[in-house]
Amino acid sequence: MTQNASHPSPSLNDIISCISGYDPDAMTVAQAQAVIRDFIEPITAVEKVSIRSALSRVLAQDIVSRIDVPAHDNSAMDGYALRGEDVAAGGAVTLQVIGAVHAGASFTGEIRPGQCVRIMTGAPMPADCDTVVPQELTMNAGEHAVTIPAGRARPGDNRRLRGEDLAMGSVALPRGRRLRPSDIGLLASLGIPEVSVQRRLRVAFFSTGDELRSVGEPLDPGCVYDSNRYTLYGMLTRLGCEVIDMGVVGDDPAALEAAFRSACEEADAVITSGGVSVGEADYTKQIMASLGEMMFWKIAMRPGRPLAFGRIASKGRDAYLFGLPGNPVAVTVSFSFFVRDALLRLAGAEPKPLPRLRVKSTGPIRKRAGRTEYQRGILAPDEHGLWSVKLTGTQGSGVLRSMSDANCIIELEHERGDVAAGEEVSIVVFDGLI
Repeated sequence: MTQNASHPSPSLNDIISCISGYDPDAMTVAQAQAVIRDFIEPITAVEKVSIRSALSRVLAQDIVSRIDVPAHDNSAMDGYALRGEDVAAGGAVTLQVIGAVHAGASFTGEIRPGQCVRIMTGAPMPADCDTVVPQELTMNAGEHAVTIPAGRARPGDNRRLRGEDLAMGSVALPRGRRLRPSDIGLLASLGIPEVSVQRRLRVAFFSTGDELRSVGEPLDPGCVYDSNRYTLYGMLTRLGCEVIDMGVVGDDPAALEAAFRSACEEADAVITSGGVSVGEADYTKQIMASLGEMMFWKIAMRPGRPLAFGRIASKGRDAYLFGLPGNPVAVTVSFSFFVRDALLRLAGAEPKPLPRLRVKSTGPIRKRAGRTEYQRGILAPDEHGLWSVKLTGTQGSGVLRSMSDANCIIELEHERGDVAAGEEVSIVVFDGLI
């Protein structure tokens, strides 16, 4: 399903052979991210949709402007359009007002030296004018005359030039862009009613474990409700994916293999939670490996140390597989820093690095050097308006409340040790991420 018949897909072993010091039991975050990035190949199917349906979709081709935007020189302010030479000397000048021009109309008469016209924001500039003086900077404004005080205007002020936003023939939006609300507005400003986008990505997901129950089912002794599928559903929906929720699959080899095969045959990517940690059922990993090319990593990070990644196949179809840990916080962190960018790349987008902010920590943070740690934080301004971050509290990977209370992730770098109160840390803000 994800392969392109025009060229062979790279193997994981080929990509891993280029990683210096590769050790599946001691992968750094950066190494794992690099392998995943290089192994993923975007889907190629394209469809046309109306711009009202294009939000969060990935452009399949460049959008080239067919017009100049703006289409004519126009006024950036409500005020008076005049000849720049009349204010070039910098002294006060009184001009004769000979007309008015509003947005959607035009002034076709001649404007001679010493004359001006009343003009509204967005109205086309008269042919003889190159300067606009805002009305609040004028004096003694009347029906037939207005005074421009000394030093209030320079030639060329408040004039928007034709094509200064977009020139005809220029690329307005590049291929691979994931469309935002402002992009939809830009498309409308160009008069474009529909666009070619990549087919929506199909992602199947399920949780593994006999102890898991879905919401609405009775909770037997020793069992817990499965929160991971609901978290994954939310994050996948935010990415604009078509989601296939396959529920909970018990610790049964036949059921697991059937689930993997079904997911692979229906989706571009498969995400599981549970079954990849040390001590968990070995047959889960064996089934993954039997269906394709898989890597099982122990990543130097907390939370989310175990991660499985590869590509599986069934009945002539294939799909990328991400095996995430079972702990709820680890699922969210692993998705955010490994799966998210992979899915965007698979969907045809070119993911940009998540913005990092540097802020001070209000308190000390324990950190062991030699692994990347993702702590849950609350970003807030102090009484002086300066932003700082504090931990949500207990940082265990099973404490889902810590993720719900947080509005950011504190990313503590691989080499870093303990953080003292007042030291700067890097944070990734949640909004738009999970």
